[in-house]
Amino acid sequence: MTETKSTRAHLIAGGFPPGSQAGHDHDYARLKLLGLLGEQGVAASVANDFADVEKWLPTSRLLITYVAGPYPDGAQSRAMQRWLEAGGRWLGLHGTSGGRAERVEGSRQRRTVKTEHHALLGSYFLTHPPICKIRVDVKAGDSPLTRGLGASFVVEDEPYFIELQDPASTRILLTADYGPSAVSTAIGTLYPTDTSLQADGKTRVLGYTRQVGQGAVAYFALGHCHNAAIRAARTPDPTDTTPLTFRGSWESDAFLTLLRNTIAWGVGA
Repeated sequence: MTETKSTRAHLIAGGFPPGSQAGHDHDYARLKLLGLLGEQGVAASVANDFADVEKWLPTSRLLITYVAGPYPDGAQSRAMQRWLEAGGRWLGLHGTSGGRAERVEGSRQRRTVKTEHHALLGSYFLTHPPICKIRVDVKAGDSPLTRGLGASFVVEDEPYFIELQDPASTRILLTADYGPSAVSTAIGTLYPTDTSLQADGKTRVLGYTRQVGQGAVAYFALGHCHNAAIRAARTPDPTDTTPLTFRGSWESDAFLTLLRNTIAWGVGA
Protein backbone atom coordinates (compact mmCIF):
# COMPACT_ATOMS: atom_id res chain seq x y z
CA MET A 1 0.00 0.00 0.00
CA THR A 2 1.54 3.28 -1.09
CA GLU A 3 1.54 6.37 1.06
CA THR A 4 -1.48 8.56 0.43
CA LYS A 5 -1.20 12.33 0.12
CA SER A 6 -4.94 12.67 0.73
CA THR A 7 -6.25 14.78 3.60
CA ARG A 8 -9.45 12.73 3.76
CA ALA A 9 -10.50 10.92 6.92
CA HIS A 10 -12.37 7.66 7.44
CA LEU A 11 -14.53 7.60 10.57
CA ILE A 12 -15.73 4.36 12.16
CA ALA A 13 -18.36 4.80 14.88
CA GLY A 14 -20.67 2.03 16.02
CA GLY A 15 -21.46 -0.78 18.40
CA PHE A 16 -21.80 -4.56 18.34
CA PRO A 17 -23.92 -6.42 17.35
CA PRO A 18 -24.44 -4.40 14.15
CA GLY A 19 -27.03 -1.70 14.77
CA SER A 20 -26.56 -1.83 18.54
CA GLN A 21 -25.48 1.27 20.44
CA ALA A 22 -23.73 -1.01 22.98
CA GLY A 23 -24.21 1.47 25.79
CA HIS A 24 -22.92 4.50 23.88
CA ASP A 25 -24.46 7.32 21.85
CA HIS A 26 -22.49 6.72 18.65
CA ASP A 27 -24.73 9.09 16.69
CA TYR A 28 -23.77 11.95 18.98
CA ALA A 29 -20.05 11.13 18.86
CA ARG A 30 -20.17 10.63 15.08
CA LEU A 31 -21.79 14.03 14.51
CA LYS A 32 -19.35 15.78 16.85
CA LEU A 33 -16.37 14.24 15.09
CA LEU A 34 -17.74 15.04 11.64
CA GLY A 35 -18.27 18.61 12.79
CA LEU A 36 -14.69 18.88 14.01
CA LEU A 37 -13.42 17.44 10.72
CA GLY A 38 -15.59 19.91 8.83
CA GLU A 39 -14.10 22.83 10.76
CA GLN A 40 -10.74 21.96 9.24
CA GLY A 41 -12.11 21.26 5.77
CA VAL A 42 -11.46 17.52 6.02
CA ALA A 43 -13.78 15.39 3.90
CA ALA A 44 -14.77 12.07 5.47
CA SER A 45 -16.24 8.67 4.74
CA VAL A 46 -18.19 6.90 7.48
CA ALA A 47 -18.70 3.30 8.59
CA ASN A 48 -20.15 1.43 11.58
CA ASP A 49 -17.40 -1.20 11.82
CA PHE A 50 -14.19 -2.40 10.16
CA ALA A 51 -15.82 -4.66 7.55
CA ASP A 52 -14.72 -2.53 4.58
CA VAL A 53 -11.80 -0.66 6.15
CA GLU A 54 -9.37 -1.88 3.45
CA LYS A 55 -11.53 -0.15 0.84
CA TRP A 56 -11.18 3.27 2.47
CA LEU A 57 -7.61 3.28 3.78
CA PRO A 58 -5.91 4.00 0.42
CA THR A 59 -7.92 7.23 0.02
CA SER A 60 -7.53 8.34 3.64
CA ARG A 61 -4.82 10.13 5.54
CA LEU A 62 -6.53 9.77 8.94
CA LEU A 63 -8.54 6.93 10.48
CA ILE A 64 -10.74 7.80 13.48
CA THR A 65 -12.44 5.08 15.51
CA TYR A 66 -15.08 5.47 18.22
CA VAL A 67 -16.44 1.98 18.77
CA ALA A 68 -17.95 -0.27 21.43
CA GLY A 69 -17.44 -3.83 20.33
CA PRO A 70 -16.32 -3.69 16.68
CA TYR A 71 -12.63 -4.35 16.15
CA PRO A 72 -10.48 -5.24 13.13
CA ASP A 73 -9.78 -8.93 12.58
CA GLY A 74 -6.31 -10.24 11.79
CA ALA A 75 -6.40 -9.46 8.06
CA GLN A 76 -7.86 -6.01 8.65
CA SER A 77 -5.28 -5.27 11.35
CA ARG A 78 -2.48 -6.21 8.98
CA ALA A 79 -3.94 -3.94 6.28
CA MET A 80 -4.10 -1.12 8.80
CA GLN A 81 -0.51 -1.76 9.83
CA ARG A 82 0.68 -1.54 6.22
CA TRP A 83 -1.26 1.69 5.80
CA LEU A 84 0.24 3.14 8.97
CA GLU A 85 3.75 2.10 7.98
CA ALA A 86 3.24 3.95 4.69
CA GLY A 87 2.32 7.17 6.50
CA GLY A 88 -1.28 6.88 7.68
CA ARG A 89 -2.40 8.11 11.09
CA TRP A 90 -4.97 6.55 13.40
CA LEU A 91 -6.87 8.33 16.17
CA GLY A 92 -8.46 5.74 18.46
CA LEU A 93 -10.94 6.93 21.06
CA HIS A 94 -12.49 5.41 24.17
CA GLY A 95 -13.76 1.86 23.44
CA THR A 96 -11.30 1.32 20.60
CA SER A 97 -9.03 -0.33 23.19
CA GLY A 98 -11.77 -2.89 23.88
CA GLY A 99 -13.09 -5.42 21.37
CA ARG A 100 -14.36 -8.96 21.70
CA ALA A 101 -15.42 -9.94 25.21
CA GLU A 102 -15.62 -13.52 26.45
CA ARG A 103 -17.77 -15.04 29.16
CA VAL A 104 -15.99 -16.06 32.34
CA GLU A 105 -17.35 -18.97 34.35
CA GLY A 106 -18.82 -17.85 37.65
CA SER A 107 -18.92 -14.16 36.71
CA ARG A 108 -21.58 -11.91 35.20
CA GLN A 109 -18.84 -9.71 33.76
CA ARG A 110 -16.98 -10.41 30.55
CA ARG A 111 -13.24 -10.28 29.92
CA THR A 112 -11.70 -8.47 26.94
CA VAL A 113 -9.91 -10.86 24.59
CA LYS A 114 -6.50 -9.60 23.50
CA THR A 115 -6.17 -9.65 19.71
CA GLU A 116 -3.86 -8.32 16.98
CA HIS A 117 -5.48 -4.91 16.96
CA HIS A 118 -4.43 -4.26 20.56
CA ALA A 119 -0.78 -4.69 19.61
CA LEU A 120 -1.23 -2.25 16.71
CA LEU A 121 -3.20 0.28 18.75
CA GLY A 122 -0.78 -0.05 21.64
CA SER A 123 -3.27 -0.60 24.48
CA TYR A 124 -5.73 -3.13 25.86
CA PHE A 125 -8.86 -2.31 27.87
CA LEU A 126 -9.28 -4.05 31.21
CA THR A 127 -12.19 -2.38 32.98
CA HIS A 128 -13.52 0.89 34.34
CA PRO A 129 -15.15 1.91 37.64
CA PRO A 130 -18.24 4.18 37.55
CA ILE A 131 -18.18 7.61 35.91
CA CYS A 132 -16.44 10.22 38.03
CA LYS A 133 -14.58 13.53 37.85
CA ILE A 134 -11.03 13.04 36.62
CA ARG A 135 -8.12 15.44 36.80
CA VAL A 136 -6.16 14.71 33.66
CA ASP A 137 -2.44 15.55 33.87
CA VAL A 138 -0.67 16.62 30.68
CA LYS A 139 2.70 14.86 30.54
CA ALA A 140 3.90 16.10 27.15
CA GLY A 141 3.11 19.78 26.90
CA ASP A 142 5.48 20.14 23.93
CA SER A 143 3.43 17.76 21.76
CA PRO A 144 1.30 19.35 19.01
CA LEU A 145 -1.59 17.21 20.26
CA THR A 146 -1.61 18.80 23.74
CA ARG A 147 -1.07 22.40 22.65
CA GLY A 148 -3.21 24.79 24.65
CA LEU A 149 -4.21 22.32 27.37
CA GLY A 150 -2.02 23.63 30.16
CA ALA A 151 -0.66 21.40 32.90
CA SER A 152 -3.98 19.67 33.66
CA PHE A 153 -7.73 19.79 33.09
CA VAL A 154 -10.81 18.25 34.72
CA VAL A 155 -13.49 16.19 32.99
CA GLU A 156 -16.25 13.80 34.00
CA ASP A 157 -15.84 10.46 32.27
CA GLU A 158 -15.35 6.73 32.68
CA PRO A 159 -12.00 6.11 34.44
CA TYR A 160 -10.48 3.59 32.04
CA PHE A 161 -7.88 1.02 33.07
CA ILE A 162 -5.76 0.27 29.99
CA GLU A 163 -2.65 -1.89 29.70
CA LEU A 164 0.08 -0.48 27.43
CA GLN A 165 1.26 -3.09 24.96
CA ASP A 166 4.69 -1.69 24.12
CA PRO A 167 5.72 1.02 26.61
CA ALA A 168 9.11 1.47 24.94
CA SER A 169 7.47 2.69 21.72
CA THR A 170 4.85 4.80 23.50
CA ARG A 171 5.00 8.52 24.21
CA ILE A 172 2.65 9.18 27.10
CA LEU A 173 0.62 12.38 26.72
CA LEU A 174 -2.08 12.18 29.40
CA THR A 175 -2.27 10.43 32.77
CA ALA A 176 -4.53 10.43 35.82
CA ASP A 177 -4.52 9.32 39.42
CA TYR A 178 -8.12 8.25 40.04
CA GLY A 179 -7.59 7.92 43.78
CA PRO A 180 -8.37 5.04 46.15
CA SER A 181 -12.12 5.03 45.45
CA ALA A 182 -11.64 3.99 41.81
CA VAL A 183 -11.75 0.22 42.21
CA SER A 184 -13.16 -2.59 40.08
CA THR A 185 -14.20 -6.11 40.98
CA ALA A 186 -12.73 -7.22 37.63
CA ILE A 187 -9.23 -6.87 39.08
CA GLY A 188 -8.30 -10.06 40.88
CA THR A 189 -11.11 -12.00 39.21
CA LEU A 190 -11.27 -11.44 35.45
CA TYR A 191 -7.70 -10.12 35.46
CA PRO A 192 -5.15 -11.44 38.00
CA THR A 193 -3.51 -8.04 38.56
CA ASP A 194 -4.03 -4.41 37.62
CA THR A 195 -1.63 -4.09 34.70
CA SER A 196 -2.88 -0.58 33.94
CA LEU A 197 -0.97 0.87 36.90
CA GLN A 198 2.30 2.62 36.20
CA ALA A 199 5.47 2.12 38.25
CA ASP A 200 4.34 4.52 40.99
CA GLY A 201 1.37 2.26 41.76
CA LYS A 202 -1.28 4.96 41.32
CA THR A 203 -0.99 6.59 37.89
CA ARG A 204 -2.76 5.34 34.78
CA VAL A 205 -2.28 6.35 31.15
CA LEU A 206 -5.19 8.08 29.39
CA GLY A 207 -3.51 9.17 26.18
CA TYR A 208 -0.42 8.48 24.10
CA THR A 209 1.12 8.38 20.65
CA ARG A 210 3.28 5.71 19.07
CA GLN A 211 5.12 5.57 15.76
CA VAL A 212 4.35 2.81 13.27
CA GLY A 213 6.78 3.06 10.38
CA GLN A 214 6.23 6.41 8.68
CA GLY A 215 2.82 6.73 10.34
CA ALA A 216 1.55 6.92 13.89
CA VAL A 217 -1.24 6.08 16.32
CA ALA A 218 -2.82 8.38 18.89
CA TYR A 219 -5.18 6.95 21.49
CA PHE A 220 -7.29 8.71 24.14
CA ALA A 221 -9.39 6.76 26.64
CA LEU A 222 -11.77 9.67 27.25
CA GLY A 223 -15.08 10.18 25.46
CA HIS A 224 -17.94 8.20 27.00
CA CYS A 225 -21.43 9.43 26.07
CA HIS A 226 -24.91 7.94 26.27
CA ASN A 227 -28.51 9.09 25.93
CA ALA A 228 -31.71 8.47 27.85
CA ALA A 229 -32.95 5.73 25.52
CA ILE A 230 -29.74 3.75 25.94
CA ARG A 231 -29.82 4.17 29.72
CA ALA A 232 -33.50 3.21 29.96
CA ALA A 233 -32.80 -0.09 28.23
CA ARG A 234 -30.51 -1.19 31.07
CA THR A 235 -31.57 -3.05 34.19
CA PRO A 236 -32.30 -0.37 36.84
CA ASP A 237 -29.50 0.12 39.37
CA PRO A 238 -30.58 2.17 42.42
CA THR A 239 -26.93 3.02 43.18
CA ASP A 240 -26.30 4.51 39.73
CA THR A 241 -26.60 8.30 39.89
CA THR A 242 -25.31 8.94 36.35
CA PRO A 243 -27.60 11.30 34.37
CA LEU A 244 -29.81 9.63 31.75
CA THR A 245 -28.14 11.78 29.11
CA PHE A 246 -24.39 12.07 29.53
CA ARG A 247 -21.90 13.94 27.34
CA GLY A 248 -18.97 14.17 29.75
CA SER A 249 -15.69 15.06 28.07
CA TRP A 250 -17.47 16.03 24.84
CA GLU A 251 -18.70 19.16 26.62
CA SER A 252 -15.21 20.04 27.83
CA ASP A 253 -13.23 22.73 26.00
CA ALA A 254 -10.05 20.82 26.82
CA PHE A 255 -11.25 17.59 25.19
CA LEU A 256 -12.43 19.42 22.09
CA THR A 257 -9.06 21.19 21.90
CA LEU A 258 -7.36 17.81 22.15
CA LEU A 259 -9.49 16.45 19.29
CA ARG A 260 -8.94 19.51 17.10
CA ASN A 261 -5.19 19.29 17.68
CA THR A 262 -5.16 15.59 16.86
CA ILE A 263 -7.17 15.99 13.67
CA ALA A 264 -4.70 18.67 12.52
CA TRP A 265 -1.83 16.33 13.40
CA GLY A 266 -3.57 13.45 11.66
CA VAL A 267 -4.01 15.15 8.30
CA GLY A 268 -0.79 17.16 8.45
CA ALA A 269 2.12 16.47 6.12
